[in-house]
Amino acid sequence: MKDNSVTSLKDRLFAEVLLARTRVYRVGNATPLQRIVIPEIDAQIFIKREDLSPINSYKWRGAYNCTAVLSETQNVKTVVAASAGNHAQGVALAARVLGIDAKIFMPLPTPLMKQQAVKLHGGKHVEVILSGDNFDQVSQEALEYTAAHHYAYVHAFDDIYTIAGQATIADELVLSGESPFDYVFIQIGGGGLAAGVASWLKTHHPSTHILGVEGVGQASMKASFAAGKSVTIPEVDTFCDGTAVKHPGDLTFEICRASMEKNILTVTNEEVCASIQELWEACRIIPEPSGAMGLAGLIQFAYANPEKIRGKKLLAIVCGANMDFGKLGVISNQSAVGAYRRRYLRLYIPESKGSMLALIENGFADMNISEFQYGKTGAEHGWPVIAFEATPARIDAFLARLQARNIAYQDVTGDADVRYRIIPYDPALFKHPLFFHVHFPERVGALRDFLHSISGTASVCYFNYAYSGESIGRALMGFEFDALADQARFLGLLEGNSVTCKPVDDAVAKRIISEGK
Repeated sequence: MKDNSVTSLKDRLFAEVLLARTRVYRVGNATPLQRIVIPEIDAQIFIKREDLSPINSYKWRGAYNCTAVLSETQNVKTVVAASAGNHAQGVALAARVLGIDAKIFMPLPTPLMKQQAVKLHGGKHVEVILSGDNFDQVSQEALEYTAAHHYAYVHAFDDIYTIAGQATIADELVLSGESPFDYVFIQIGGGGLAAGVASWLKTHHPSTHILGVEGVGQASMKASFAAGKSVTIPEVDTFCDGTAVKHPGDLTFEICRASMEKNILTVTNEEVCASIQELWEACRIIPEPSGAMGLAGLIQFAYANPEKIRGKKLLAIVCGANMDFGKLGVISNQSAVGAYRRRYLRLYIPESKGSMLALIENGFADMNISEFQYGKTGAEHGWPVIAFEATPARIDAFLARLQARNIAYQDVTGDADVRYRIIPYDPALFKHPLFFHVHFPERVGALRDFLHSISGTASVCYFNYAYSGESIGRALMGFEFDALADQARFLGLLEGNSVTCKPVDDAVAKRIISEGK
């Protein structure tokens, strides 16, 4: 597309945004702009709270505007849409308000929560059709269905009316009293949000730096910028499902390329998780992963460019909060890694009585241990995996201390076996083992004191612990003994201890040591 065509496209978009103003607020109100503080960043940080919209996502704007145009100007009675969740809810809401029908295609793996939300917003006006494994497959099937039945299609991003609806976010920012912003960070999936917001902001505040943000495994717009045209990437990571698009829109590509900085930022899933934690700590909100992607880019950029952002106004859009509850565990686990605060180390210990205690005392006495993965795999050597959390500077100092003490270790942060908590062990090596549910106070020294008390009687042969956020730490631990008589002595040591040990069921213990089914 030539430059004059881009100018014509932006002129048309400008006119449509003005018209979108008259439509979108029939179903929702302007969303708040909120100031937050991230102590490590010396800048004014603002978030646009699209999570507080009628469908807990910005998608209500474009979906309603596009559907309303089709209904009011073409007398359309049935529309079709494809969506992984948020756009579907927007179209469902629009169909109900406008009194028309909507056939909405969603991927087969779509969480039940999102399917129910679509039906809730649309009521009798909406039919959910599950088909395909991802957005791209579903989108193709929806387009074919639309053509076969001569219906109208409401595109999730690559439509001038959809883009114009999303641009009303930027219109609210311009009128907020806080603009202009120095840096704005916008997540990109298909590009509808980025195109609408960037073009409107750039028109009103040309000096604002507008940076797109994509997931490392979703960077289709970044690839398109590099190629000079919209391209398809071979595969897409779906952790941030709201932005998991292999091919950005043709319209959105042209508008984004004309309105945004050329260096699109890419963030990891772990960085997104860390930004969700930042939002929880700053204002007690939990967005969906894609909803926090803009803030993840902001944080990454701020850490890399402290001089550029010092004292400046920075903005990110919290674009949605429709998340499957089951993702919370993964987000909590990965947030510290994404914030560069958690590391996983695989460390060497000799397989001898008291070696585990010695490792904790000599290496980790003053560290916040968040996970422990260990199983006995050899008669002479052991390799426990320990996760700990600290500031990046303290992590560097800690690793230097390990080296100075000649404690051998490997950094296994992100390794597949560690991430999926695969703990190897050889039960044939266990001597007279007993297995317990071990509960201990989550305070520095509690577990160390317990290991001290049993060090002359038992050795640890299995240890599976992960911090859960409770005041009580919970672990599955296996202890081995040189003789059966030591078992009775061990049980006596447990009496009156601040650490409680409850034996696992016999059937479970047999399965652990491969004696049962």
